[in-house]
Amino acid sequence: MNLVTPISLGERNNSLHRGFTRNREVILQTTTTTTIMKTSNTLVLILVLLYINASTEWPTHTVCKEDNLEIYYKSCDPQQDFAFRIDRCSDITTHTFNIRAAMVLRHSIKELYVKVDLIINGKTVLTYSETLCEPGHSKLIFCGKKKGEHLYYEGPVTLGFKEIPQGDYTISAKLTNEDHVTVACAHFTVKNYLDYY
Repeated sequence: MNLVTPISLGERNNSLHRGFTRNREVILQTTTTTTIMKTSNTLVLILVLLYINASTEWPTHTVCKEDNLEIYYKSCDPQQDFAFRIDRCSDITTHTFNIRAAMVLRHSIKELYVKVDLIINGKTVLTYSETLCEPGHSKLIFCGKKKGEHLYYEGPVTLGFKEIPQGDYTISAKLTNEDHVTVACAHFTVKNYLDYY
């Protein structure tokens, strides 16, 4: 014979209260765990962003690499990297060769100036500067582009000299706008052992 023990109203309320308290504790623990996870994810994201902003050195990119000529570059603008490529290194000896370049403009370019330094053994041996864009006189198709626009060029470039110097050296190039703000900046490492004769 099964006997069912009656539960008093007070015991029933105590049992319900204990169950409610346990459920509330589980909900609070879950909420706390979720909050901690969200906070830790946010902290990781902030640390990554701070690391990216604190890092002022971009990777070295290969422009072209063949048997007797190698050209690499690294952006010297702490805020931005860019893409640059020469189709074939050997085309440089023909003085006209195809390049591809791309970047997003952080500054408008009503006026654009270039300064190029030839650096050998850590010493600047030659400096060249020129105005590329100015009102009423533009040498480049992207003169007048606005901040935030994508700059992309694919096509021929002609060197203004017969041959690039032989040996190992660095070419530092910096583009600035009318406000003297850096538009692009790069250090090119050249290893040239081409025979021009």
